[in-house]
Amino acid sequence: MLEVKKYAIVGTGDRAAAFGKPMADAFPNEVELVGVFDINPLRANKFAQEHGGIPVYADFDTLLARSGAELYIIATPDYTHHEYIIRTMEAGFDVVTEKPMTTDSDKCKAILEAERRTGRQVTVAFNCRFMPYMAQLKKIIEEGTIGRLLSIDFNWYLDTTHGAQYFRRWHRHMNQSGGLLVHKSTHHFDLVNWWLDDQPAQVNAMGTRQYFGPAREQRGERCLTCDFKKSCEHYYDIQANKFIREHYYDNEKKDGYIRDKCVFGDDIDIYDTMSVQVQYKRGALLNYTLVAHSPYKNWTATFNGTEGRMEAGEYFRGPRAEEPMHQIQIYNRAGEVISRQTKKATGSHGGGDYRLQQMICMQSKDELRQRAGSMSGAMSLLIGVAANRSIVEGKCIRIQDLLD
Repeated sequence: MLEVKKYAIVGTGDRAAAFGKPMADAFPNEVELVGVFDINPLRANKFAQEHGGIPVYADFDTLLARSGAELYIIATPDYTHHEYIIRTMEAGFDVVTEKPMTTDSDKCKAILEAERRTGRQVTVAFNCRFMPYMAQLKKIIEEGTIGRLLSIDFNWYLDTTHGAQYFRRWHRHMNQSGGLLVHKSTHHFDLVNWWLDDQPAQVNAMGTRQYFGPAREQRGERCLTCDFKKSCEHYYDIQANKFIREHYYDNEKKDGYIRDKCVFGDDIDIYDTMSVQVQYKRGALLNYTLVAHSPYKNWTATFNGTEGRMEAGEYFRGPRAEEPMHQIQIYNRAGEVISRQTKKATGSHGGGDYRLQQMICMQSKDELRQRAGSMSGAMSLLIGVAANRSIVEGKCIRIQDLLD
């Protein structure tokens, strides 16, 4: 019988909740949650109450020294990941970190150096790799159905329900999230890196902020106290959702974090409309678009290979969201059209969260190489970092220059 692995969680936001009770309940013979730390003790105490009264530690060093955990899951704001990852490895433990691994090249290099120095291991929680639909695309690519991949066109559209969230929260600041090209697109860049089984070489990008930010005069500091809440299409009731109310609004007095800031605030400095081109080491090209203000939420991808073309996509909200099956269309050089279907998976993030947790807890077979290490984390975030730099400097950025 395998020994139960004890783990602790650092940070108690939305993503931490996925690694708490859901994971512990799904894999009770494999893992045990033994502690939690958050810089906001009120939120940490609330999290602990919801997880059977697990111990709350007043500081991170005490968690490392006394919790008895063998594995630490980092789910703090992005710009703090590097600190907790490095300190955990220096204490002799392995780490699972939420994506992105970190937010800039210096922090990225520090993590890679610490991993080499300590001999410990970083795993990045790229749950998109574990979505059955994304895995099916990987299988088709590896079967050689469309030959060697030459290029991918990948477009991701967030509707204003989802997109607006990033402009209310700490993500609205480039120095905290790296912008959406790091925080959000790290998922998408990692998928492309994984599908291609290649590393990016150079990046060119353009980005603008045309919808959110100081785009209108009728705005306030936050939704809760705004004079225009009845007329604003982006009004967000922070007290309506039980989790948000109890974990954030009720605990504002401790750390001052406001989770319903105005999406038209003057201090927003991230982009809402982005276009990125990437050339890979073996020559493949990526054309990528991210829009944070679409009328409905979906993504589309076209894979162009030496032997054919594959088209895929998914509608989360909008006119086709209720379709029960994912569609894949393959067009070969003989003029044939091959249609494949895969049933939509249940569970959070398209079934990806459970399968990611299964990998963490059970060390199951990894035939598709879905487990992502630090280099996968680095290559995805550095595309975003390079894209942000390209937007500012108006030139192509080499990935190696960010690592030197």
